[in-house]
Amino acid sequence: MSKEIDKLAWLLVQDGKLLVARSHNKSLFYLPGGKRELAESDQQALSREINEELSVNLHSDSIRYAQTFYAEADGQQEPAIVKLSCYFAEFEGELVASAEIAEIKWLSYQEKAQCSLGAIKVFEWLKQQQAI
Repeated sequence: MSKEIDKLAWLLVQDGKLLVARSHNKSLFYLPGGKRELAESDQQALSREINEELSVNLHSDSIRYAQTFYAEADGQQEPAIVKLSCYFAEFEGELVASAEIAEIKWLSYQEKAQCSLGAIKVFEWLKQQQAI
């Protein structure tokens, strides 16, 4: 049985493109976000992770659930499944890569091959929703 990695992700779409991030020493792009800490709600954890990774503040009253996706996790020594609980939210501040993030980028649906399997599933869903 595969291990499950439980992560939260922020979906930010502008001009038909999705914001993605690449960590240092990684080649694929992922959705911004991360894991919750003990006793954190999804909203608290997502806000903290986005502030740490991208230096912006999410508007807590604008955070709304989008969808949950499951995909094979990338870069794991043992087989693992990543569970991505995704949320839309408005933000304030200027998007800047920080902490473990080496690069942020806006990718179109046609560029999804640069992403992790989980992010590709999100691209597919956003396309079905006519959001990109």
